[in-house]
Amino acid sequence: MISQFISPYVQRKLGELDFDFPEGTNAVGRLDNDSEGLLILTTDKSLANRLLHPTRKHKRSYIVQVERKVEEEALKKLREGLDILVKQKGVYTTQPCEVTLIEKPKNLPFREHTFRESLPQSWLEFVLTEGKNRQIRKMCSAVRHDCKRLIRTKIENLSLGDMQPGEVKEIEQKELFELLLLNPLNDLTT
Repeated sequence: MISQFISPYVQRKLGELDFDFPEGTNAVGRLDNDSEGLLILTTDKSLANRLLHPTRKHKRSYIVQVERKVEEEALKKLREGLDILVKQKGVYTTQPCEVTLIEKPKNLPFREHTFRESLPQSWLEFVLTEGKNRQIRKMCSAVRHDCKRLIRTKIENLSLGDMQPGEVKEIEQKELFELLLLNPLNDLTT
């Protein structure tokens, strides 16, 4: 599904989830149509700016499946930063990030279209503090590894845990702000 309640496109939208969202609910950040995982939905209009503002540098964690075996040289490039194309801005050099080669995670949510197990592949864990459009996919492509599955698992200390696709979990604002390492009274100037 797309990370929107309203869209001119014929795709599954957030409003189709089995949950009665309050009026004015919006997604904080987005997942592209081919990605899955943790998405924060809120009526707090300031939360997106406080969390996603470039000076905030909040950590986002992802599990990523890519084609072929990833070698140390590619991991080094991913970790140190590399050039990607950013829409309407041109070439952008990504900031250093954490990238770890991991075993295939157990108990992944079911996905209808999966990459064949018999083909060479690798699983990576990314921890980023920035989020350009399709950044991880572009980074993987830059080191010649097509991204086949991308799952956002954490934003700061807010974790997907064992939630399944389409599941919604309500969290009180105080707990949410604590997990996101935000002070409810802070603004961007402090």
